Amino acid sequence: MVAGRSLGRQFGWLWAAYTVSMFGTWLGFGAFPLIAILVLHAGPFEVSLLSAVGLAVGAVVAVPLGPWVEFRRKRPVMVTMDLIRFAALMSVPAAYALGWLTFTQLVVVSVVAAAADIAFKAAGGAYLKGLVPRADLLVANGRFEATTWTATVVGPPLGNAAIGLFGPVATVAADAISYLLSAVGIRAIGGGEPRPARSDGPRLRAGDLLDGWRHVLTHPALRPLFFNTILVNGLIMATSPLLAVLMLDRLGFAPWQYGLAFGAPCVGGLIGSRLARRLVTRFGQHKVLRAAGALRVCWPIGLAFVGPGTAGLVLVIAVQLGLVTCMGVFNPVFATYRLDRTASGRVARTLSAWSVTSNATIAAMTALWGVLADVTGPRTAIAIAGLLILTTPLLLPRHDRAGRHEQELAPSHP
Repeated sequence: MVAGRSLGRQFGWLWAAYTVSMFGTWLGFGAFPLIAILVLHAGPFEVSLLSAVGLAVGAVVAVPLGPWVEFRRKRPVMVTMDLIRFAALMSVPAAYALGWLTFTQLVVVSVVAAAADIAFKAAGGAYLKGLVPRADLLVANGRFEATTWTATVVGPPLGNAAIGLFGPVATVAADAISYLLSAVGIRAIGGGEPRPARSDGPRLRAGDLLDGWRHVLTHPALRPLFFNTILVNGLIMATSPLLAVLMLDRLGFAPWQYGLAFGAPCVGGLIGSRLARRLVTRFGQHKVLRAAGALRVCWPIGLAFVGPGTAGLVLVIAVQLGLVTCMGVFNPVFATYRLDRTASGRVARTLSAWSVTSNATIAAMTALWGVLADVTGPRTAIAIAGLLILTTPLLLPRHDRAGRHEQELAPSHP
């Protein structure tokens, strides 16, 4: 299996759709808070509320979507979710042009987009597992990871330039159009897809809502990994706004310096995603998962020591480069590991439950760390998160008790 091998025309269309929507997402990164501030003159509380409510309520709305996706053809679901996101996001520039844009509309669009994103990822993960041979899953996930980090490097600077040239809603329109193009790409994949069958008929049961969590929490390898990734992501995202306050307000960094500090290190994600397959080939999937999972949490504590000037900027770039490089290795290996250990008939429910919990946790921890920063100060709150995240490797699976082959043979119990 070579890094440059073709995974086929169908995967090519899926990757193209992912690429265009990912670049659209990062072009529009931070657009809603910016619109709330510049157009609707929202204060800090409203801006924080916009981010938290979109994630939290979107997660609640998405709870029944996992089972719903599980028993439907995945490609039509993905197209539908793309079209829903296109319509929801496009309503923002339309309302702005007519002078009708409100804060409530931004919140509603955030909720709809967050819920549709969870459903799309659940369907996309299940579809990928059926589309790509098991031996090529890591290659496919590595390509998705490399695309994500490339978009992260390129998207925000282009988005900021577009806002300066065309106005505050320009990147929202670009993001919306990217979902429309993604839907076209997924539609172009072609080929047949059998409808998933279930023995007790098509109706959704109450027990289906919890089946994704039931699978994760009873699986000896996925359970610790679930808690590990949820806590790591929550702690990293919770300190992101605090670091912005520390650097831009307390330490006096210019916005371009702040952008450089978090944009340039994303090159490490590209490096890590290219290394992932080679490392797994040499050391094995489980060892790489544990090593990269432990190394990625060693860096955030360094952000508590950032100071003013060039030295402070270099410290942030170095910390972020180490963090992002380790994440670039960990993420595709983790995504493949999770798919390997989830039977085909319950992938959508598992991925949906994982995303719902992650989004809800990020929203809750962001709010909690905001309160903590008010009491202790941003630097202390960042340090507390950095110390807590150092304990998360204890939650990584110590033994690969449930191998791929065993999981593939296990009944899916739809």
